[in-house]
Amino acid sequence: MNAFDFQAAAFRQAAQPRSVTDQRRAQYTNEAVLSATPAQLVTMLYDRLLLDLHRAEAAQNTADWEAAREQLLHAQAIVGELSSTLRIDAWDGGEGLMAIYNYASTSLITANVHRDVQATRDCIRILEPLRQSWHEAAASLPAVTSTQRPAGGALGVA
Repeated sequence: MNAFDFQAAAFRQAAQPRSVTDQRRAQYTNEAVLSATPAQLVTMLYDRLLLDLHRAEAAQNTADWEAAREQLLHAQAIVGELSSTLRIDAWDGGEGLMAIYNYASTSLITANVHRDVQATRDCIRILEPLRQSWHEAAASLPAVTSTQRPAGGALGVA
């Protein structure tokens, strides 16, 4: 399974249906993932990562530790996926981005274990500009159809 397939599987898993509305939402998400370019998948991961972080922060602020834990664990999984598919040798900024992912991963663990809302906020602060940058980069690329999609490596991801 290549990184693209793994990312697609992660999105499908996150959309497990619970009701008819959830089933429709899951189908829409599945179709969006399957038709997405590698750049769009990265932006989708960042969007979900920041959603998880904001939900975790809200749960921490209300002392809903179970909900915070769930959101932080999902955020950790996304950061893990982003770092595992990053090809640091593909571009000059790769090592710096990996350092950010490592910092975010450590901060997410701290946020979860110590119920530290400031650690969650720090992750939001450092990852939000990256999310915006990936969206700008993805928007500047020409559209690629699913039949033209490379086996991996677009935008420094495997």
